[in-house]
Amino acid sequence: MRLRLVPEETSIDFFSRSKLWLGISAVLIVVALASFFLQGLNYGIDFRGGTTIRTQSAEPVDVGAYRDALQQLELGDTVISEVFDPSFGPEQNVAMVRIAPQGEAESVSQATIENIRTALAEVAPDIEFTSVSSVGSKVSGELIQTAVIAVLLAIAAVLVYIWLRFEWQFAVGAVVALVHDVALTIGIFSELQIRFDLAIIAALLTIVGYSLNDTVVVFDRVRENLIKYKKRPLKEVLNVSINETLSRTLMTSLTTLLALIALLVLGGDVIRGFVFAMTWGVLVGTYSSIFVASAVLHRLGVKRDWSKPDAPSGNQFANVDA
Repeated sequence: MRLRLVPEETSIDFFSRSKLWLGISAVLIVVALASFFLQGLNYGIDFRGGTTIRTQSAEPVDVGAYRDALQQLELGDTVISEVFDPSFGPEQNVAMVRIAPQGEAESVSQATIENIRTALAEVAPDIEFTSVSSVGSKVSGELIQTAVIAVLLAIAAVLVYIWLRFEWQFAVGAVVALVHDVALTIGIFSELQIRFDLAIIAALLTIVGYSLNDTVVVFDRVRENLIKYKKRPLKEVLNVSINETLSRTLMTSLTTLLALIALLVLGGDVIRGFVFAMTWGVLVGTYSSIFVASAVLHRLGVKRDWSKPDAPSGNQFANVDA
């Protein structure tokens, strides 16, 4: 007997409380924007600048031991990661240590660097600092601007893609759902003051792709059913389409969440922010694909212009009765 999250055939009315779902989404977006403008984001080193130290030693890199050694120095936000390169020899174990600005200074002082060297020497006695570089606030500001442009371009590309593949009403519904997902993700990071760095930007772009995939699956079924059920109102067609794809949507989300939860628990501090963003994004992306994108499409209405070529021309562009 096969395991099913939902029955093989369902007849849930997803639009019986569509105003409620849209209202909840609107309130959450307002709260997210208010938190963003009033409280701001807890920007990581990528966006605030700081100092990056490249280390090398014959001892294997133990990120946890490095972090414990530096914790006593009270340096604030510190990110440690191992660098992998096929060209490295067995004696070349390289790590990157990124340290947030200390006070008003954009770069870490020479005395602090020596303290870091002494602390890490307790873990790897032969450790060497092969390079020390600092990133100022100007470069960090440009990085924030570039990240915002990347997210906006991704959403604009989605708008064009859906418009060409379906109709403009579908495109608007998909983009509203994507903006909903991105806004709520940024809002939760602002509200909880979780570190926001370049990895989170990568997560946002991944969330855009994931949410779009779910939405396109539903919209593809809507287009098929608009041809199949020519006489049914749009609301019924949307309900049938969402019910037919519900099992696939929930199974995809559940299997993705299983992997993400495992990474969230066992993955360590380095990727925890990225995994949290992805976990939250899968949840809100699944919700928006079912309740937001289709609700917007229902409000806008569509035209049944996918009729067969020999169909009477008078029905080809008849507005669907919502």
